[in-house]
Amino acid sequence: MDWIILSIAGVLEVVWALLLKQSEGFSKPAPTIGFLIALTASMGLLAFALRTLLVGTAYAVWTGIGAAGTAIVGMLWLGEPRDALRLVSLVLLLAGIIGLRLTTSS
Repeated sequence: MDWIILSIAGVLEVVWALLLKQSEGFSKPAPTIGFLIALTASMGLLAFALRTLLVGTAYAVWTGIGAAGTAIVGMLWLGEPRDALRLVSLVLLLAGIIGLRLTTSS
């Protein structure tokens, strides 16, 4: 269950990163409020998952989901570059996340 919670926390990290961009330096109230809510929920779920998961593994997975997810959203919907090195780097990042999960006992 804690891995599911950690995954949700990682997805919320993607949400807050995108809202942070949309807030334009906290100058737009709606995205700023959304950012604060998503950030708080993401951190809260991470803290909850850390009750049973190893901190190094959980933090690496959380940030990995956030980094990979944000980069993928950027490429698919925000017109960010999709060059080969970027894609290979994302595959390696995702492989690392999967590897950490597979090598951690439940």
